[in-house]
Amino acid sequence: MHLTVEQIYPADVSAVAAMLSDAEFVRWRGRRRDAGAASHVDVSGDPASGFTVSLRRTLPTDLIPAQVRQLVGDHLEVRQAEAWEPVRDGRHVGTVAVEIAGAPVRMTGSLRLEPTADGSTRQVYDGEVRANLPLFAATVEEAAAGAVRRTLEAEERAGREWLEGS
Repeated sequence: MHLTVEQIYPADVSAVAAMLSDAEFVRWRGRRRDAGAASHVDVSGDPASGFTVSLRRTLPTDLIPAQVRQLVGDHLEVRQAEAWEPVRDGRHVGTVAVEIAGAPVRMTGSLRLEPTADGSTRQVYDGEVRANLPLFAATVEEAAAGAVRRTLEAEERAGREWLEGS
């Protein structure tokens, strides 16, 4: 199942890249109630040379439809890894992988940060959500895509709040 999520931040690309590569921000966003409970955060590099972000968090299963919950248990352990290339032509691009432990579900795709006409920044996640369950793949993919979308929406809210406080 294809998934595209766009986020808009009220800051330029360099400020958003600095935020996304800031370990303090990544830990802070991972502790927010609407983003799950982060148990591991690792950030290395910087926007000028490229950076990676790894985050593991636990999410409640109320993010997914009831008929799928029995397949994944009481909670979802989500592992998210992003690898960002150095800035080029005012933009950053990268790759993302999101896995749900205990469930054969994975999202892989691309990331980009790009300026908008009004001076804001658009962050785009574009990828494929795949479930490896013969009879339930489509249902699980749809549920996982919804959970990933809601998590990314929570991250956008966190980023906007962080930028407003800077």
